[in-house]
Formats: sequence, structure tokens, C-alpha cells
Amino acid sequence: MRITVLAENTSRCGLPCEHGLSLFIETASKKILFDSGQSALFAENAARLGIDLGAADFAVLSHGHYDHGGGLRTFLRLNETAKIYMSRFAFEPHYNGAEKYIGLDAALADSGRIVLTDGVTKIADGMTLVSCNERDTVVAIDPAGLSRMLDGELIPEDFRHEHYLLIEEDGRRFLFSGCSHKGILNIVEWFKPDVLIGGFHLMKRPLDGALIDCARRLDAYETEYYTCHCTGAEQYEHMKPYMRRLHYASTGDIIIL
Repeated sequence: MRITVLAENTSRCGLPCEHGLSLFIETASKKILFDSGQSALFAENAARLGIDLGAADFAVLSHGHYDHGGGLRTFLRLNETAKIYMSRFAFEPHYNGAEKYIGLDAALADSGRIVLTDGVTKIADGMTLVSCNERDTVVAIDPAGLSRMLDGELIPEDFRHEHYLLIEEDGRRFLFSGCSHKGILNIVEWFKPDVLIGGFHLMKRPLDGALIDCARRLDAYETEYYTCHCTGAEQYEHMKPYMRRLHYASTGDIIIL
């Protein structure tokens, strides 16, 4: 499996970057766009890296926030056939606090290329989208100041619009999680993957003993972690000494698994 980071908050190779996430996944049988960042930058970087987005078999949107789905219109233009899989809750209005809208462009719902999912959805051989909305949690889900609109009122987020891409290949389980809003400790316990790629959504967490405890608990699983985006650079550095298999994925990085 080959994973190219098309857009992420940081860059070590000179490519431009932005707050957001976009990955291009190449398995033995499929090419997948996982998230599209917040702009057309993912596509510009793909072109710089020699990646043909028109060859993607399908796209997956991890959740309904602008920094993961802002480039979807660009993808629809560059790829004329691929479906985009997202949660049936992805187009709900999402906010940071009470004023800043952080959701998707609702007009995309009429593109004719969107496939709405819920629960467990098999999208190809060995590839499944799972929402985990009904799963028991080992830690409470933290809204982190985010909210969604329900019946005209803003309520704390439960992130029901977030789902995870599980790829099973060559006897290994690879899990892709855009932001892990439902709690990285919950997600690792639910799936126990061999490899997890995605953000941990710890960027607002203080650099304290609780974060070290989280690192130690994650390290207790036999999982290789490639994290990025909303984990936070300082939080990553704080956790790194306590995790044997923690890596950071920046814009332009290529991960071979």
C-alpha cells in the first residue's frame, strides 16, 4: 500500500500546505482519495507529485468539515466518474462555537456523485466504512467547542457525521481516520488496527500528564501510528517519547506499508 499526503498542516519538502487533510491511497486493487483538504491545494500538489486524480476509483470524506471536504468540487471536476462516499449526516450544518460555520458546501449534495452511508458500508472488497455511532466508549466524546444545528438550535457535537475507512489487505488491517473526533482511544479500542493513519484531534489539549497517559494507553496496542493535522505539533512531540510506533505525516510524504 502506498499513501501520499497531498495536503496537511505542515510540509518538510517544500510543497505548500494548509490546515486540513488529504491523502491519496493506492492499494493492490484501488486508488482512493481520502479527504480533499480545505481548497484546491490537494489537487495542485497531486499534479506536482505526478498523481492523476482522474484515475481515482472513488473518494471518501471522513466527516463534514470544510478542512476535509473543501476541495470536493475540484475533485468532481477533475474526475468525471468516481463516487464520493460520506456519512448521511455530513451535510448537517456544523459550527465552531456559535458563529463560525465549518461545514460543507450544501450545493454539492446535488452533484449526483454523492453516496450517503450509515453504520457499516462495504464499498469494495476488503474496504469498509464504519461509523461506530452505536459503540460503547472507553472515554467520553469531547465536543471540543464544536456544535451542530438541530431544529434551528446549536447543540454540542456528537460527531455522528464521522466515519472511518477500514482496509484489509495482505492479512493486515489499515484504518484511516480524518480527525478521530469520537476519541482516538475509543477508535483504537473499537478497531485494534495494525496501522492507523490520521489526526488524533489533540491540538487543544494541554501538554500535561493526561496527554502522556493517552500516549501510553495508545502505545499499549500493537498498532503503528501515522498521525498528522489536528493532533498538534506540540502535542505530537509531547507524546512521542512514550510511543514506540508513532510517526508524523506531512504534506508530500509518501508512506509505503
